[in-house]
Amino acid sequence: MNRLLTFFRRPIGLSLGVTMLAGCTAGPFPTLTIYETPNAFVRLQTDPQIGQSAGHSHPAQVPAEQIGAVLRGIIVEEPLTRLPLYDDLTVPRRHQAFNEEEIAFWAPLLSMALQKATPEEVVTFYQSRRISGVKREVTSGGLFLEGANLHVILSNYRSGTHAAADIGTADTEDDRLTPLRSLAPQKGTLYFEPSAFLRPAEPQGVGRVFPWDRRELIIQVGGLPQPVPSEPSSVRPAR
Repeated sequence: MNRLLTFFRRPIGLSLGVTMLAGCTAGPFPTLTIYETPNAFVRLQTDPQIGQSAGHSHPAQVPAEQIGAVLRGIIVEEPLTRLPLYDDLTVPRRHQAFNEEEIAFWAPLLSMALQKATPEEVVTFYQSRRISGVKREVTSGGLFLEGANLHVILSNYRSGTHAAADIGTADTEDDRLTPLRSLAPQKGTLYFEPSAFLRPAEPQGVGRVFPWDRRELIIQVGGLPQPVPSEPSSVRPAR
């Protein structure tokens, strides 16, 4: 059964204390669940580094239409070398990260999450899709607002869950606990269109905790035109 808007916040001090005891494997615990099924969720969690700054610009009213424009503008460019056995060659090398169905699903939930988030929290999202009896692929990440800039972290984009394990073995960790951690080195490069709304990425907040292979876009969300172009053009890389 879906769980939508679970209005239960764990005390932040308790969450941080449990996080310290659990170590880096589990990561920060969620403080509020916006939506959850066995295969997908949108949650809030504490930013363990927020004590070093004044906090994020939450709660914030970012309409679902603007979130949709952000998701629609995220472009993935796959590596030049793609293997037929491991890569989906039916997908163009340069393509949108999210299709219209996914945008329609995520945008309202992420907009709602930003309205509920406190300055000490970040929004996380997660989706798992089974592609065989023993293999899944995960797309996950997070976002937070700093002034007029929306930080979008795409930690996993269709990441296989057996990157470090033998095929046929069970998953080695619960990837639902760590949506901001990459399961494996991420292939391809992130871009954003229109590129005029892209800002230079610098590690902040959760970025100082999970800097390895960090994939972040910082987008000036206010005034972002809608709809953004559906066909990728020449833009500058995010990093």
